[in-house]
Amino acid sequence: MSANVTLILTTLPDAAAAQKLAADVLTARLCACVTLLGAVHSSYHWQGRIESAQEIQMLFKTSAARALELERYIQAHHPYDTPEILSWQASASAAYGQWITAETQRPLHV
Repeated sequence: MSANVTLILTTLPDAAAAQKLAADVLTARLCACVTLLGAVHSSYHWQGRIESAQEIQMLFKTSAARALELERYIQAHHPYDTPEILSWQASASAAYGQWITAETQRPLHV
């Protein structure tokens, strides 16, 4: 049996910004895991020109229930005017999917 999870990909300008974003979303339980995929070289159209940049690519693993909130958090805290935020559903093993769901639940306050 498998479980559905959401993967979200973004790029940040440097390792310090990527590590801060990773720590912040993990603390907020918006995702169960962040993988810093490392340095990538991106070339893209921006404001009528072809640009090029070294960036840090990040992959977030979250539950479907927290995906939109994570996307909004990334958008609000990202240093770029138009950040790359790609999201897709993936099948995970049942145990891994259960772990993601458990780790992205908000703690109960009583």
